[in-house]
Amino acid sequence: MKGLELAKLYFDEFGRRMIEEEFPEIAGCTAVALTGSGSECYGYDDDISTDHDFEPGFCIFLPGEDKVDQKTEFRLERAYSNLPKEFMGYKRRTISPVGGARHGVFRASEYYEARVGAPDGILSDDQWLSIPDHILAEAVNGEVFRDDSGLITSIRENLLNMPRDIFLKKLSGCILTMAQTGQYNYERCLKRDDLGAAQLTVIEFASAAMRTVFLLNRSYMPYYKLKFKALKSLKKMSGLAGVFEYLISCGNGKTEREEKLAAIRMVSDLVAEEIGSQGIALIRDGNLEKLAYDINDTIDNNNVRNLSVTQF
Repeated sequence: MKGLELAKLYFDEFGRRMIEEEFPEIAGCTAVALTGSGSECYGYDDDISTDHDFEPGFCIFLPGEDKVDQKTEFRLERAYSNLPKEFMGYKRRTISPVGGARHGVFRASEYYEARVGAPDGILSDDQWLSIPDHILAEAVNGEVFRDDSGLITSIRENLLNMPRDIFLKKLSGCILTMAQTGQYNYERCLKRDDLGAAQLTVIEFASAAMRTVFLLNRSYMPYYKLKFKALKSLKKMSGLAGVFEYLISCGNGKTEREEKLAAIRMVSDLVAEEIGSQGIALIRDGNLEKLAYDINDTIDNNNVRNLSVTQF
């Protein structure tokens, strides 16, 4: 059974009644979800995932103390810890009365402050540009089971709506990395017969190209071990997953070199075509470096536009 399904069934069976019957005065201002780190929060868990950090559980989010005081918070924490210790054959981990690291009771503002540095999900330009993609992915993944007042739904929406200028800056940085690695350095490394460096260069190209695909899908690339599963679920260019896997896993013999160079050209062309179809910018003569700077030039915010493209 998938972790998301298990969490929702556990909440419907025990959590919903606990909140409504024992805490009716705050039921309308709390939110319940499964979100955060862990493959189950993405729906990518499997049988192997159950060997650690897997249990029936969920997150209860509370508003500020002006609506839910500390005494009520403590009572709710105790009530959550006293829910059945086993459900559908899965045992809950031993946790403290104040909840576990992944599940339990949280103040919504403190939860998001700790993860993204903003209690309401409204980020500054510096935050947007510095927070790793996988952290943003963890902040908006999973499923919200209940949120009558919009307590965390509004925060998640803020984090999902990346500003246009930030999107363009990150995109231009990825495209420039693709140009430097795939269109330039890979072949130079091969000419020197520096195969280790050549393979690292291909990996850098694939990583930048994968991040580009996520950006063009308006999605955040998750933690490295989940990248391929997430990529395959995207609406646009998900078919490139097999190409990326080939690029980073095969060698650099004479035959493979030509195949990898052809694959790099194909990926570059498809990415440029998608950028053009979205009306972002048009590629010129297959030059990804020029495309990267063309994209950067369309950024409205002077401060963001003038930041070095190479650092993103």
